[in-house]
Amino acid sequence: MGRQAVRDEIMKTGRRKLLISGLLTEACVSFPVLSTLADGYDVYVVADTCGGVTAESHSLALRRMEATGATMTSWLQVLLELQRDWTRKETYDGARAIVEGHAGGYGIGLAYARDMIHPV
Repeated sequence: MGRQAVRDEIMKTGRRKLLISGLLTEACVSFPVLSTLADGYDVYVVADTCGGVTAESHSLALRRMEATGATMTSWLQVLLELQRDWTRKETYDGARAIVEGHAGGYGIGLAYARDMIHPV
């Protein structure tokens, strides 16, 4: 799918906020981010799910996008904003499993709370 086709599909959604992530932060992430910012979109880069050629070039690309107006975020922040709170039962089990499996100390704390404070 070409650049214009992607742009057209995004425009069809009517949404003005985009989450962008991908490999090669310096090109595959930064090019669409800079383009969509220029088109007036609010852009959120899920920075810890991108990868650059080197840690430094990744960092520089993130700084460039942020300086142009993109908001940096993390995968955990995205998940928690989508979940909103732990009383949303329809997505609770899936979100909790992801956090417990991949969010380090926070996941350990969540598992502890489930098993020790609020046992089923």
